[in-house]
Amino acid sequence: MKTIDDLQVAGKRVFVRADLNVPLDGTTITDDGRIRAVLPTIARLAEAGAKVIVASHLGRPKGAPDPKFSLAPAAARLGELLGRDVAFASDTVDDGARSTVEGLAGGQVAVLENLRFNPGETSKDDAERGAFADRLAALADLYVGDGFGAVHRKHASVYDLPARLPHAAGGLIATEVGVLKKLTEDVKRPYAVVLGGAKVSDKLGVIDHLLGKADRILIGGGMAYTFLKAQGYEIGGSLLQEDQIPAVREYLSRAKEQGVEFVLPVDVLAAAEFPDLHAKAPANPVTVSGDAIPADLQGLDIGPETRKLFASKLADAATVFWNGPMGVFEHPDYAEGTRAVAQALIDSPAFSVVGGGDSAAAVRQLGFDENAFGHISTGGGASLEYLEGKTLPGLAALED
Repeated sequence: MKTIDDLQVAGKRVFVRADLNVPLDGTTITDDGRIRAVLPTIARLAEAGAKVIVASHLGRPKGAPDPKFSLAPAAARLGELLGRDVAFASDTVDDGARSTVEGLAGGQVAVLENLRFNPGETSKDDAERGAFADRLAALADLYVGDGFGAVHRKHASVYDLPARLPHAAGGLIATEVGVLKKLTEDVKRPYAVVLGGAKVSDKLGVIDHLLGKADRILIGGGMAYTFLKAQGYEIGGSLLQEDQIPAVREYLSRAKEQGVEFVLPVDVLAAAEFPDLHAKAPANPVTVSGDAIPADLQGLDIGPETRKLFASKLADAATVFWNGPMGVFEHPDYAEGTRAVAQALIDSPAFSVVGGGDSAAAVRQLGFDENAFGHISTGGGASLEYLEGKTLPGLAALED
């Protein structure tokens, strides 16, 4: 896979497929981590004299313009971080994009409007997707893939466009792939994996793949209650994917046979109702045993004894991968489990990887220094699919 070091970019129009899919509260960006992650690549290209065309998706518009999914706030923030003016095109491939690109001089940067405003970006029809890729290719001379959070998607700007232009991986993708190889090839042991988040179904593939690689798998978040139920425990009104119980039981059995330790919550913070995340009013949770949650309560975070247990299982690890919060971290009364795992990673001598998505957002929201972790990924779904052993279309497209 070539990198930007292999490209001659001065005076060239360089299309950078970034991941600017930032969370918004109206037009206010609540977490600019993904913009900061691609910043070095954009800055380096601009400093080398390239005409930099940055493109991304944001949210899930239905193939047509929708103001609430505009990339205008991301373009403005990119300009602030770069310390230079960033032009913004009002469309993806039409008059606005063409005139904006034509107006660029070497060293200048422009952002195109949300790629998903065009149905060709996400189309499952190869011809429609290819036609959109042709129009994008007409805007540029070179392609740099640096949107790691989108490389698991077979989309026009991710998969089809690199085939139409000389291409290379940006610094972010090169870093992400290098880090993930440390989790799959010649892993330093003990290797601990911490998985959380709401749904077991989202993590089954990675659990299946890691059963042959990890030494310990710690389970928290909403998905933990399906594991507890699979062991015959009472989980009250906690989140449950009942149809996944047979698969969970199979994994628990396989883990025992292969000597992989599964660590589940021994206590949880529970309440009668899900908290109001906007009001942040006191939730007054109670601590209950993980194997006997009362029928009128639902688990919403791991409890104090589980925090200690998880920390002890991470203390001597050499490698840790963490994906998914331990509870409803957005509410202060249910943030301590996620905070405890983050702190345990910092305290551990392990090479620690925070696997993007809500985990990365939680690290920043809870005020941790990102540099205290080995690596914070920008791609939750992409990281998981890589660890599942899947071929990621966006990475395959960058190979020569």
